Amino acid sequence: MSDHAVYTDRYRAYMGLAPRRIPHWEHWSCPDAETYLTGIDYYEHPRLCRLRLAELYPQLDLPIPDSDDPRPRPGLDLEGQSSGMDAEGRHQVRWGDGGSWHWDWGHNFPTAEDVFAFSPLAQGDFTDIPVVESRDYSDEEKLYQEYRRHYPAEWGDRAPAGSTASVGFYNTMFMWPLLTFGWELFLQTCLDPRFARLMDEFAEINRRVFRVFARLPVNFVICHDDIVTSRGPTCSPRWMHRYIFPRYEEFWGIVKAAGKEVIFMADGCMDAYADDVMACGARGIITEPYTDYRAIAKRHKDCFLAGEGDNRVLMRDDPAEIAAMVRRMVGTAQMTGGYMMCIGNHIPWNVPPRAIKQYLDLSAELAIRR
Repeated sequence: MSDHAVYTDRYRAYMGLAPRRIPHWEHWSCPDAETYLTGIDYYEHPRLCRLRLAELYPQLDLPIPDSDDPRPRPGLDLEGQSSGMDAEGRHQVRWGDGGSWHWDWGHNFPTAEDVFAFSPLAQGDFTDIPVVESRDYSDEEKLYQEYRRHYPAEWGDRAPAGSTASVGFYNTMFMWPLLTFGWELFLQTCLDPRFARLMDEFAEINRRVFRVFARLPVNFVICHDDIVTSRGPTCSPRWMHRYIFPRYEEFWGIVKAAGKEVIFMADGCMDAYADDVMACGARGIITEPYTDYRAIAKRHKDCFLAGEGDNRVLMRDDPAEIAAMVRRMVGTAQMTGGYMMCIGNHIPWNVPPRAIKQYLDLSAELAIRR
C-alpha cells in the first residue's frame, strides 16, 4: 500500500486495519425511515431527502438521486395493504418504495432430462435468461468492455490506492445451477454424475468473468453465493468440496494475483463453511445474524466481518434490546480489525423508523474502538 494514499474507515475495515470509527454497510430499503430521520418526505423530494440524510448519517453512504422529481407512493400502501397482485395476476408484496418482482427460476427446464441436455457453454449468451447475472459470456473481450465502462477512464487498469472501488458478482458458482434450473430441479439433479459436466461448463464461464475482473480498476471483488440457509448448509461438505470450494480457490486466485481482495457474501448461517471460504482466499464475509461472528473472529485474525445486526430486534422496537444488540456488535468489533456495523438480514420498509434511529444514533456514539 502506498504511503501517500488516504485510507477511509471503510477501506480500513475491508482490509482489517482497525479504523477507530467502525463504519457501516447497510442493506437499506426503508423510505419511511428516511422521511422520519430527515423531516423531508422521501416521495415528494427524494433528492433533498437523501442529501439531508447524508448530512445526518454519512455512514450510510446511500446514493443521491440526480432528480428531485416526486416519486409515486407504493400502490400497496395506498390500498392499505402490504401485499396484493401485480399487473400479471401474481402475488406481490411491498418492497422498498415499490413492490416485489418475480424471478422465474428454471421455467425453461420442465424436467431433469432438460437440465442434463443443456450446455451452458453452448448457450454462452444468458442475456435473456433470468439468472441475475444475465449477460453474454461468449466473448471475453466484449464482457470486459461491458464492465470497464463503469469506471473512470483515467484510472487505466488500476484503481487508486486506498479506494474502495469494487465489482460484484452474484453467481460466484453455487448460484449458477440454482438460478438456471430452479431450486427443485437443482436438488433433483445435483447428485447425478451427469451434473459434473454442467458445473465444469459454468466454471469455464466464470473463468472468463474473473479474468475480466482481474483487469478492472478495482481493489475489491464482492463474491455472492447463497451456499447456506438460515439453518446451515444446503449441500453436504463432500459436495461443496467437489463442486464449489476448489472453484472459489481458483477464481479468487486469479483476482488476488492482480492485487484485488475478495469479500464473500451469503445469506444464512455461515458457521459450517466460514473456514472453508476463508481458506479459499476471502478477506472476509458479510452474511446474516444467524452466524456466530465471534467464533469466526477468533479463528481468523483481523478478517472482514459484517451482518451481525438483526432486524428482528429492530422490529420489536425495544430500546433496551436494541442497545444490547449494538453493544454486542461493538464488542465483536474489538475482536477483528475488519468489522463493520450491519443489519445483516436487511432494513426493509416495515422496520419501525424509531428503532432505526436508535440503532444509528447509538452506533454513532458507541461504535468506536477503544
